[in-house]
Amino acid sequence: MAHPDFFDTIPTLVLRDPLAQLLGSAEDGLIEYSYAEAVKLTGHSCPTVAGAWIMTAQALKRLYGDAPPLRGGISVSFRNSAVEGVTGVIASVVGYITGATADTGFKGLRGRFDRRNLLHFGQPVDGDIRFERLDTGERVTVSFDSGVVPPPAGMMPRLFLAMSEDATPEQRAAFADAWQGRVRGIFENMDHPELVRYS
Repeated sequence: MAHPDFFDTIPTLVLRDPLAQLLGSAEDGLIEYSYAEAVKLTGHSCPTVAGAWIMTAQALKRLYGDAPPLRGGISVSFRNSAVEGVTGVIASVVGYITGATADTGFKGLRGRFDRRNLLHFGQPVDGDIRFERLDTGERVTVSFDSGVVPPPAGMMPRLFLAMSEDATPEQRAAFADAWQGRVRGIFENMDHPELVRYS
């Protein structure tokens, strides 16, 4: 898939999945995820998908340090319902990385590796998302503010123009460049203290 060059500058995430190791799907159970793959999952790159990636990456870093996070060993709780706003999009990215599902995931083998009931919505969370290690009970709650990197002036009119049947290829390309320019700016500001807040 041809994609913007900055996708390749975004650090990948490596998790350890004991189920993948058991079944021989990945050596030592180590699975590497990239932002480009999250874009394939959702079908687009936007501030929401970028925020889901960044929140997950930073939460896992806080919970596991330099060790590979345990895929399938993390419970994820959202403050909002699954159909509220962009929660569903965010949850798809979070679930893809962590392995957590609500009720559609792998049922497990002899009481192990069950991926169901790890994704929860409409929870009393003091933030957007709470990540919890099942082995230690350690938790971290995160919130994302894309407004730290505001869109360029006239973004919405450009969007509507690009969507019109009369738009030229140049107008569509100019909008796409501006849109992805904002996403790139979000990743360039991953360490901004207001982009991801912890509670």
